Amino acid sequence: MAVRQLSESTINRIAAGEVIERPASVVKELVENALDAGARRIEVVTAGGGKTLIRVADDGAGMTRPDLELAVERHCTSKLREDDLLDIRTLGFRGEALPSIGSVAELAIETRHADEPHGWGLTVSGGAKDGPRPVALAAGTRVEVRNLFFATPARLKFLKTDRAEAGAATEIVKRLALAHPAVRFEIAGADRAPLDYPAVRNGDPAVRIGQVMGREFAENAIPIEAVREGVRLSGLAGLGTFQKANSLAQYLFVNGRPVQDKLLLGAVRAGYADVMARDRYPAVALYLEIDPHEVDVNVHPTKADVRFRDPGLVRGLIVGALRQAHALAGHRASSTHGAATLDALAEAIAADPPPVASGARRPGSALSWSSRPAAAFDWRSAPERPLPTEVRPAGFANPVQPRFDAVAGAVSADARADAAEPSPDRLARPLGAPRAQVHETYIVAQTTDGLVIVDQHAAHERLVYERLKAQMAAGVTTQMLLIPEVVDMAEEDVDRLLARADELAALGLVVESFGPGAVAVREVPALLGRIDAAALVRDLADDLAEWDQATRLAERLDHVAATMACHGSVRAGRRLRVEEMDALLREMEATPSSGQCNHGRPTFVELKLGDIERLFGRR
Repeated sequence: MAVRQLSESTINRIAAGEVIERPASVVKELVENALDAGARRIEVVTAGGGKTLIRVADDGAGMTRPDLELAVERHCTSKLREDDLLDIRTLGFRGEALPSIGSVAELAIETRHADEPHGWGLTVSGGAKDGPRPVALAAGTRVEVRNLFFATPARLKFLKTDRAEAGAATEIVKRLALAHPAVRFEIAGADRAPLDYPAVRNGDPAVRIGQVMGREFAENAIPIEAVREGVRLSGLAGLGTFQKANSLAQYLFVNGRPVQDKLLLGAVRAGYADVMARDRYPAVALYLEIDPHEVDVNVHPTKADVRFRDPGLVRGLIVGALRQAHALAGHRASSTHGAATLDALAEAIAADPPPVASGARRPGSALSWSSRPAAAFDWRSAPERPLPTEVRPAGFANPVQPRFDAVAGAVSADARADAAEPSPDRLARPLGAPRAQVHETYIVAQTTDGLVIVDQHAAHERLVYERLKAQMAAGVTTQMLLIPEVVDMAEEDVDRLLARADELAALGLVVESFGPGAVAVREVPALLGRIDAAALVRDLADDLAEWDQATRLAERLDHVAATMACHGSVRAGRRLRVEEMDALLREMEATPSSGQCNHGRPTFVELKLGDIERLFGRR
C-alpha cells in the first residue's frame, strides 16, 4: 500500500483521541487554560454529563483577535517560551486542546483582552472554522463545547452514564481547586449538585483542603513539611487510622499540576506501610515543588504522569516525611473511631433498651405502678458483695474476678484497678489511669474528661514492633530454643525459607533444614519472648510466596518485623496486673504511631464524658 498524507480533519481527530478521552478531559483542558491566563474566578457548567454542554468562563487576561485566530490552530501555544521543553511553568503547552475539541464537537469561544475595545468570538464545528466576529463581553474568556463527539459517534458508545461523567468532571475541578487555593471555583449544572470553593486568602492550601476534602479529614490529618536538596514537600496526610477503601482520596501535585504518578503513589503507600493494612488506603493532599528542569511533564498526553531526573530523591523525601509525621503524631488516633463507637452504642441502646424495674416508668409509656412491692434485696446473696478482708489478696480490694464469676454465663471482667483512687497526674495523662480489664482483652482507663478503651493486643503489637525495628538497626539479640521447633510445611515453602535463611538469621530468626518438607527453628528474636514459632514461620513463608524472588528481605524489613511483632505481643485473653496495664498506657504515650497497630487497626478509642452523658440523656 502506498504512503499517503492524512487529511487535516483526520489528523485533528487522531490528536483529539489522544487528548480528549471523555467530557472530564475537556473540562481539564479548559480550566487549565483559564488558570494559565491568570484567572481568579472560574465557573464551570455542564449538562448531560458534559456530552451535551460544557461551559467554562473565567476572568483571566483574555485574547486579542490575532491570538484567538491562532488558538484554534494545531501546535499554537502561548505557554512555551523559546521552545524550551525542559522549562515548563504552565499547565498546558502542547497547543492541541482547542483544535482537538473543535474537530469532534461544536466549539464556541468568546474572549476580550484589556487592549481591545470589545470582545471577539469564533466557532469551530467538526473542524470547520467560522469567525472571528465582534461580541459583547466584559472581560476574560468564555468557552462553550456542545454535542461532544458528534463528529465521532463511535466514541459516545464508550462513555458512561451522565451521572458518572459528571462525577469525573467534578473530580477534575476538585483536583485543580486543591492545586490553586487562591482561585474561586464554581461548578453547576442540571446533572449535578452545585459546588462553590471560595478563594482562600493568602492562598493557604490547608484551608482549601478543608473545603474540598471535608472537615473530618482536616481534623484527622498531620501537617507535612520537608525539604531535601532543593525539593520541597508540603500538605496534609491523614492519620493511619483514617483509612479509605480506595485511593480516590489521594491528591498529589507537582509544581501546581495534579498528577497520578505511580512513583508518587508508591511512595505514599510505603510511607504508610507501618500503620496501615495492605488492603486499605490513606487520604493525603501533598504538594511537591521541584525545579522544572528536574521533572519531565511531557511523558503523557494528558500530563497525568511525570518523570523525575532523580526518582530516588523524590521517593525518599515522601516516605521519610510521612514516617516522621506519623512518629511525631505519637499515640494520636483518628476521631472517627470514637464517633463510630458512640454510634454503635446508641444503636445498641435503641435496639435493646435496658429492662425497666417493676414500678418504674418507661419513657413515653403510660404511668404504671406495680401493686406488689418489690422483694427485699439481700446484699449478702449478691455476686458483687464485698468479701471479708482475710480472703482478699494483699493490695487488692477483691480477689481475682470476684464480681461476675458467680453468675453463669456472665461477662469476664477484672476491676482490681478500682482498689485505689487514681492520682490526679495519672488522670491528666492522655491515656489516663487504668481502672479495669474487661473480657481479659480491653483495658478501661479513666481520664479527667472521659474514658479510654485500649485493645491490649493491638497496642502491645505496636510497642513490640517499634522495639524490634530499633533492635534490627542496632543488631538483633536472639534467644536459642532449648528444644528446636520442627515445623512441617510444603516443600516449596521450605525451599523459600531456606533460600532466605541468611537474611532471616540477620533478623534474629534461625531456621535449618530438617529433612524433606520440614524446617527446624533454632533461634528467635529475644524481644518476642515466648511465641508460637511454627505459626510465625508459616506466616513468613506465606509472605515470601507473595514476593518476587529478587526482592531482598532487607527491602521488606518492616513487614517482616510487623509479622514477628504480631506473634510476640500480648494476646487477647491474658490477665494483666494493674502495674502492667499502667506500664502499657505509659509506653503507648511515648511510642510513635501507637494510635494504630501494624495492620492499621486502632489501638484505643476515647469517649468524652459529654458524649457519654448525651448518650444516656443526661444533657
